[in-house]
Parts: sequence; C-alpha cells; structure tokens
Amino acid sequence: MPVHKIENDTEEALLRVEHLSQYFKKGRSLNKAVSDVSFSIKKGEVFGLVGESGCGKTTTGRAIIGLYQPTSGEIWYGGERIDGLGKRGRKKLASKIQMIYQDPMSSLDPRMTVYDIIAEGLLIRGERDRKYLDDKVYGILDLVGLTKEHAARYPHEFSGGQRQRIGIARAVVMEPELIIADEPVSALDVSVQAQVINLLNDLRQRLGLTILFVAHDLSVVKYFSDRIGVMYFGRLVELAASEELFKHPLHPYTRSLLSAIPLPDPVFEKKRQRQVYRPGEDGDPDHLGEDTELLEVRSGHFVRCTEKVRESLNGELNESL
Repeated sequence: MPVHKIENDTEEALLRVEHLSQYFKKGRSLNKAVSDVSFSIKKGEVFGLVGESGCGKTTTGRAIIGLYQPTSGEIWYGGERIDGLGKRGRKKLASKIQMIYQDPMSSLDPRMTVYDIIAEGLLIRGERDRKYLDDKVYGILDLVGLTKEHAARYPHEFSGGQRQRIGIARAVVMEPELIIADEPVSALDVSVQAQVINLLNDLRQRLGLTILFVAHDLSVVKYFSDRIGVMYFGRLVELAASEELFKHPLHPYTRSLLSAIPLPDPVFEKKRQRQVYRPGEDGDPDHLGEDTELLEVRSGHFVRCTEKVRESLNGELNESL
C-alpha cells in the first residue's frame, strides 16, 4: 500500500503517528486492536479521537505514551522517533508527554496523599528541594481549582470531579507539551463534565498545551477539538476539521455516530431517525475493505475508501456546496 501523508506541513507537527498497528496475542488468537492508523497533531492543537468502546482509541493513546510496544509503525515527537524507547528514554519522555486517565479513582493511589500524588513525578525526575516542591504542588492545586488544604487529604475524600482535577494536576505539574486525555469526563456527571472541559480549555490557553482528546461523545469533542479523527474497528475511517466533519460527514460510520447525538428538542427527537452502520450492507463494501486507504477527498478532509469511492464522494461533496 502506498504511503499517503496526512498533512502537507508535517514539519510543523509536534506528534506524528505513521501506520501504527497494535496487536495482542492470546494463545492462537490475534486481537488487532489498532491497524494502520496515521495522523499528526500540530503544536497548540486539540485533536479529538472518537469512536465506540473497543475501537482502539485508548490503545492508540497508550502506544503513543509508551505503555505498549507498537507491533508496527512509527511514532515521532518533535522530530524524534519515540516508539521502542528503553526505560531511560521513557523517563525523559514523561517530562514532555503526560496522560490523564478515564477513571480518576483507579488511577490515583488510595494510600498516598494528594501532595504525594502530584509531587511523585517531580521526585522521580530528581527534584529534592522541598520549597520548590511545595511551590509547584500548591500552585498547581490553585490552578485546577483546589486549595492548599486539599494537599493533606486522600483520594477517597473527594468527589469524582475533584479527583479528576487531581489527575489533571498530576499531569500538568510536569510541564508537558502534550497531554493525552483518555476520556477524562466519561465517568463524571454532565454538569461536572462541563467544568472539567472548561478547565482543560483554560489550561490549554494558559500553558500552551497540545492535547490528544480521546472520547466517544461527539458533542463534547466538537466543542473542544480543532480537528477530529473517527475510529472504527481499530482503523481511522475519517479525519477532518471539527466544523467540516459535522457539516459534511462522508463515511457512513461517521454519519451513524452523528445521527445518534440527542438534542434537547422533544419535537426533533420524535422525528429523529438513527442511521445504523452495517459494513458491507450500505451499498458499498469498499469503505472497510483491505484495499482501502485514508484518502484526501478535499483539502484537509480524509476518508478511508478506494480511489473509485473517493471520486464519487468528491462529486457528492461538490453537489452539497
């Protein structure tokens, strides 16, 4: 399969993922969690990665940060290849890339105080100055909407939203350039979700963060992301700017996801019809066949399909404009 670059200006990309595949072997069976995924993220950008549970979003994020050793493909960060790094390389990478996990309760050590949780990364990095540690921890707590008094408490003493703020503080205290946010609001109440998203948006502006935002809620992703990649069954099936994707979804799976978004309008909801995606039954099996590639239908808008399907999609798009 020929190589198709996802960006024309890859030199400006902070992160580049090229043909990433992540397989897990169990006995004789092989689970292809991620297959041939390519995308790039520019500095200061929020890139949303969406899809249903089990589609490979989280696995992609974990492979990028080094929790998994990729089966094949390349991951480049700031012009340096980072897949396959040893222990020392991953330790160095931790100061540049941090992750916010989906479930704050299971990702925070219940036997450590909030102070120890936030300071742990700095201690591993070699910081020993107590005044420096105090200033950093208390400063970050204030930045995420918590107080100095919270530092002496344990995770079980906080609400879900507060625990996620602690998780965000633990990541941000390392002063990373890139944050991988793995469904950071999916375990929270709707009202708290908005608070956490606004906090991430504020931190992005203040600290100049670049964010890979993994989620399954398209309405949240649209609000927060500059560009969106849609994953299905371990493969990236569509990639476009946020506004473009919502206005002109081209892949049938993307259309199916968008049709499932509820709106606070009872009249519209009565008439809303969901589009069910059935690969191979929607009139064109070429969308997911082995001979498909992520092809550019128009500037910045990529769809996984064949050249033949690409031409028909281009015509369909031109008619709608």
